[in-house]
Amino acid sequence: MLTLAAFVIALGLLIAIHEYGHYRVAVACGVKVLRFSIGFGKTLYRWQPKGSSTEFTICAFPVGGYVKMLDERESPVPESERHLAFNNQRLRSRVLIVAAGPFANLLLAALLYALVNWSGVDYPAAILASPEAGSVAQQAGLVGGERVQRAGFSDEELQSVASFEDLRWLLTRGALEGQDVRLELTMPGRANTSDVLLRLASMDASEANADLFYKIGVVGPYTRPVIGELMAGSAADKAGLRDGDLVRQIGSVPVLDGQQLRQLIRASVVNGKAVPAVWKIDRAGAELEIMVTPELRQDGELLVGRIGAYVGSIPELVTVRYGPVEGLWRGVTRTWDVSLLTLRMMGKMLIGEASVKNLSGPLTIADFAGKSAAMGLTQYLLFLALISVSLGVLNLLPLPVLDGGHLMYYLWEGVTGKPVSDAWMETLQRGGVAILFLLMSIALFNDITRLFG
Repeated sequence: MLTLAAFVIALGLLIAIHEYGHYRVAVACGVKVLRFSIGFGKTLYRWQPKGSSTEFTICAFPVGGYVKMLDERESPVPESERHLAFNNQRLRSRVLIVAAGPFANLLLAALLYALVNWSGVDYPAAILASPEAGSVAQQAGLVGGERVQRAGFSDEELQSVASFEDLRWLLTRGALEGQDVRLELTMPGRANTSDVLLRLASMDASEANADLFYKIGVVGPYTRPVIGELMAGSAADKAGLRDGDLVRQIGSVPVLDGQQLRQLIRASVVNGKAVPAVWKIDRAGAELEIMVTPELRQDGELLVGRIGAYVGSIPELVTVRYGPVEGLWRGVTRTWDVSLLTLRMMGKMLIGEASVKNLSGPLTIADFAGKSAAMGLTQYLLFLALISVSLGVLNLLPLPVLDGGHLMYYLWEGVTGKPVSDAWMETLQRGGVAILFLLMSIALFNDITRLFG
């Protein structure tokens, strides 16, 4: 129920903001708006403010919306109202009206990011966990425990890193944009800094998924290798482990942090059998040795070890909060960065450098809406901002039937001085519908594969 409610609220809000952009600018340009609709199909609720020519409606299927304006191409217009028709407006006005919808979504995203920046959020500190074996981070010499002070692309000035989320976003951009990332680090108990270059430009980053961070080697923040809450009857419970045990060593391997501990547990399977090992632990200052035999669990196509307990402490948290100006500016720059990254990924998919598996449809969006809402208001706002950017960028693509397609027509009109002919427009619209249907089919297939495969 939470997933459905979060999805409907998100979709309704983003559609309403998009259509309100069209509506507000149309009214400002002197165009008569006949209807403002959220959704399609049967009308559930309608109202018309006193003195307004616009009917506002909410319909049964909230998968889109529209703003119906007075237009001679759709129905006859009385002579006295011809100056209020959309088709009779100057080219500049028509461009502004069409572009207002996508830009309203981008503006909403910037404000949502700014709201999060102003309110303040507790994020994990930018302290690195043990890198994945064979990853870019391990090849660069990282071992875990390093605190990232500043970071940036290799050819740019380094910027301070406020949290692990800042670092994760920079690494995501570096991997997907093919740019190396330079880190300025400090080690525990040391004041001097050192520089490390993560060579992300040469790695395969065709898909933006969890595997991307395993390839980079920076999966999560540093956590102490302690055992948390245990499930009754689990492997950890049977072995005699207790909540609060600090794991020092498994077999002959020293354990440095929670990430490495989880890796060692997962890898404790040989020839389809769980391998018992002696764990050296610290329990309230006393050193103990305990024999632990993990349980076998299926993870996709792999058999992995599990102990049935929470592994790793809560990471060190830092409160990130910005003032009015800086918070707003960071919201604008994050919206810009996400927009550019979205366009680059679309371009890479078009030329085959990125997988079409990156496309997501309504099922994945609904799933993430529910998960983010369950995590709290801040995560839900960040989810809304991301989807709002995606909606704005998608609608600006030069694809007939989308706002960007109409802007493409107006560009032609501005260059040639003549509008696109009705015959050409009809042909392009049909092609646009076909392309959009293909993209939606791929996205829905990805949803089903991702969620039920």
